[in-house]
Amino acid sequence: MRLISGIQPTSAITLGNYLGALKNFVKLQDELTDVDILVFIADLHAITVPQDKIALKKNIKSLAALYLACGLDPEKVHIFIQSEVPAHNQLGWIMECNGYIGELERMTQFKDKKVKQVAGVSAGLLTYPSLMAADILLYDADLVPVGLDQKQHLELTRNLAERFNSKYGETFKIPEPFIPKVGEKIMSLTDPTKKMSKSDENPKSSIFLLDDINVIKKKIKSAVTDSEASIKYDVEHKPGISNLMTIYACISKQSIQEIEEKYKASTYAEFKEDLAEIVASEIEPIQKKYNALIQSKELDIILDQGRDYANFLAQRKITKIYQKIGIGRKR
Repeated sequence: MRLISGIQPTSAITLGNYLGALKNFVKLQDELTDVDILVFIADLHAITVPQDKIALKKNIKSLAALYLACGLDPEKVHIFIQSEVPAHNQLGWIMECNGYIGELERMTQFKDKKVKQVAGVSAGLLTYPSLMAADILLYDADLVPVGLDQKQHLELTRNLAERFNSKYGETFKIPEPFIPKVGEKIMSLTDPTKKMSKSDENPKSSIFLLDDINVIKKKIKSAVTDSEASIKYDVEHKPGISNLMTIYACISKQSIQEIEEKYKASTYAEFKEDLAEIVASEIEPIQKKYNALIQSKELDIILDQGRDYANFLAQRKITKIYQKIGIGRKR
């Protein structure tokens, strides 16, 4: 059985990315001992919108180091950079040719990003779900960890796989969504009705894993709450404090009920003070590991090993696919 997932290296990783995805990857590698896990840096997906090339190159390596600093074990997980495996592009084009413009235009993320684009909208922004499908199908992945914002793309992947299988014979596994039990959606610290985002213009909205520890503490202490100073979980009426309680629960492994009981007589300031220390104690070791890894030979060795393993699987698969559709000279 195989599981695959990836994150775009578009900017620094937020606390939301860590609690919602990376922390889960670490949990999965320890729990799913009989599953082959591949985790990649989705740099090809990043260029669907304009990127500064120097920043992108830096972010690619930085994300790889953060994967490891957050606890991914290269003995259990294969970590690689998407663009270093050419078969992603090769199968991405084949998926484009088997997809329909109408189904791509229905993708919610495309609609949302199209509205935000100031300059022209790239064709890649429309077709990148085809590449995402290739990322998954190339490795015969059985399971794909998905959040609510990616479920539509996985459904398209399944449709493309079934369509290809119907045309050319059984070729691809039909992947299933894997929705982890742990790992919540972390909201903005300044507007708790919106998801914490790497691209938020307000620097106080997001906590980044590489933020200075004192900055992290200040962001938590200044987070939006409400006028009713009671520490109760109520997403509809008290989204701010509910978001902070979610962060507390994810890191401390205490239940929301336990947190409510613990702080029933406390003020918001007292709760935030404790949360700031909890978040800092979680992130500080990550930063130390990251700083030790980012310029090390070890990081390149791990990425080379991941690339070689991914290329072995991918090349074997793309050769079979080419034979199925009649591309190339080999019979």
